Amino acid sequence: MQVKSCEESNMCFMRKWIGGIGRFYIDGFHNMTIGRTLWAIILVKLFVMFCIIRAFFMPDFLETVSSDKDDYVSGELINRAHEPADI
Repeated sequence: MQVKSCEESNMCFMRKWIGGIGRFYIDGFHNMTIGRTLWAIILVKLFVMFCIIRAFFMPDFLETVSSDKDDYVSGELINRAHEPADI
């Protein structure tokens, strides 16, 4: 049985390939000037969308239910399936 060297194995090739992609992105982020500002804007927008807007416009209905949550959800699904669609 012959053991393959690192250069001949497919796993070594994949490590080098993934490492090259990682170095590409790391070098790219280090050399950014205006990109850092754009990433900061993107992260602030995501925070606003998922944390602040969600808290005000998407209330947690299951916290207001005093009975079993799974009974409430199944009842709502059944009731809404029998209601006519508002088109």
